[in-house]
Amino acid sequence: MRLNPLLERAGRWLLAAAAALAGAQAQAAIVGIAGMPSTGARSFDLFAAEGYVSMADGVQVYSWGYGASTGSGGTGLMQVSGPTLLVTQGETVTIRLTNNLPTRTSMLFPGQGNVQGSGGAAGVLAQEAGPGETVTYTFVAAHPGTYVYQSGTQPSLQTEMGMVGALIVYPSGAPSGSRWAYNHAGTAYDRETLVVVGDIDSDIHAAIDDQVKAARAAGNACLTAADPQAQCVFSADLSRRFPKYWTLNGRTSPDVFAKNFAPELPHQPYNTLPRLHPGERMLLRVIGAGSDLHPMHHHGNNSWAIARYGRMLASTAASGPDLAFSDYTIQVVPGQTYDAIWTWTGAGLGWDVYGKLCNPAQANPAAPDYCTHTPAQRHQLASDIGKPIPVKLPSEFELAYGEFYSGSPYLGDFGVRPVGAGAANTTGAFFHMFHSHNEREVVNGGIFPGGMMTMMVIEPPGVVIDVAQP
Repeated sequence: MRLNPLLERAGRWLLAAAAALAGAQAQAAIVGIAGMPSTGARSFDLFAAEGYVSMADGVQVYSWGYGASTGSGGTGLMQVSGPTLLVTQGETVTIRLTNNLPTRTSMLFPGQGNVQGSGGAAGVLAQEAGPGETVTYTFVAAHPGTYVYQSGTQPSLQTEMGMVGALIVYPSGAPSGSRWAYNHAGTAYDRETLVVVGDIDSDIHAAIDDQVKAARAAGNACLTAADPQAQCVFSADLSRRFPKYWTLNGRTSPDVFAKNFAPELPHQPYNTLPRLHPGERMLLRVIGAGSDLHPMHHHGNNSWAIARYGRMLASTAASGPDLAFSDYTIQVVPGQTYDAIWTWTGAGLGWDVYGKLCNPAQANPAAPDYCTHTPAQRHQLASDIGKPIPVKLPSEFELAYGEFYSGSPYLGDFGVRPVGAGAANTTGAFFHMFHSHNEREVVNGGIFPGGMMTMMVIEPPGVVIDVAQP
């Protein structure tokens, strides 16, 4: 494994960020696959396969992952994290899994009741497919929410290798045209994003890679044996596990900024770049897909936790999320799913985030032309509208410039920037970091910045988000 030079790594950061903001597909809806629908049912053709995923420092990590056929809406390639399965509450879900790995594997669906498996052979936790075999799983998606699916075969090792993905069940009771996370108006949102949080010990992956290559070089019959007892079983000392990479949707920062289905990341198709307008409600669907706990901290505002493990935090179904709570850091527990609402309005900052001053010739603050704000800009506190920033701004010679600085403290505005500074902010947006609060998890190969780090982007009203994804 070889690390790229620092300059190349920095260039990759800037190019990824600039490309993301110039034309990225940030989600108004979750990017995933809807499979093949029929009346009251939905089916998916998935497979398990091997490949190499790319870390942002240039390291290629041998991995196993799920993939989806193009007929099911997938790319036809194995991916990490696995294809996000999008279904509606009450549908009968059928998943056909073909195993292209050199060892047996399976699928588990935590939170789903009465999962039926057929084909292959019975394993300890799930129906398993040997190399070249196909198994079928069927269940009814009875409850809305965010769920994980993962391998039920050698789960500690195979989830480490990448055998994990997300299942989103949309509620059946939401009114037409509305977006609810659960069957209650208290879970309404405007945009949603998925964050599958993972951790990788590349030494374990390398050890499995070596074992697979050795088995193939020896022509070992276990790679294709029909007898489940004779199939290859690969192993690693997980007691010595020590992650070296930390991922969001299978990518490390800054690759999290690159657009969905970026050709340079064929096995990591999903980005992580939540974008919203002031006042909009962003549903964060967070999944703990790794083996460690990760404190994911969002700057700019607290979020409201409305559900865990695909169950609304409610005293009764009719009460809505009355047990929701506010927090500034999401504790992402291994295997846990977590739904939270995050929003930003600028209310209470003590100044007008748009830099618009009131009309001194208009003495009546209630008059329509007292301030020049559009309806989309009137989400601030009334006492802040038209108020200037309450500090004296330093000159441009006394500032340190970042790539996301617009040159102005006002949303949608631009100011003086040195040549080449602020190239990643093309709209005058506000950027709030969303990252692990465990500092060693925001690196790639020990070098900052990287790992579990992205941005929550507040776009000015009028900036079009998600043209290709309504």
